[in-house]
Amino acid sequence: MTARAPALESMRLDRFLWWARIAKSRETAQAMACDGHFRMDGRAIDRAHAPVRIGSILTFAQHGQVRVLRVESLPVRRGPPAEGRACYCDLATSPVSGVDGSPHAA
Repeated sequence: MTARAPALESMRLDRFLWWARIAKSRETAQAMACDGHFRMDGRAIDRAHAPVRIGSILTFAQHGQVRVLRVESLPVRRGPPAEGRACYCDLATSPVSGVDGSPHAA
């Protein structure tokens, strides 16, 4: 009889961002989580060790876009990009707008 790995119920936010290939490095993922501009299920997150669960909604700005992701599964490793993308569903991507509502505010 072979032993199975236990199913993950939650994962650190920085580890999820890195393993799902949303962030290029663990340090970048930690910075994203700690800068105070990240929301999980509508709550502001300011710590890298916040637990991510299947069904969590992540909202953050990245490369001039507001990204809204729903966690579909928790990765078991940092695999190829296609494997990382399978862990989340991109719900909305829209340009980050300035105070006046224009997408390219100075």
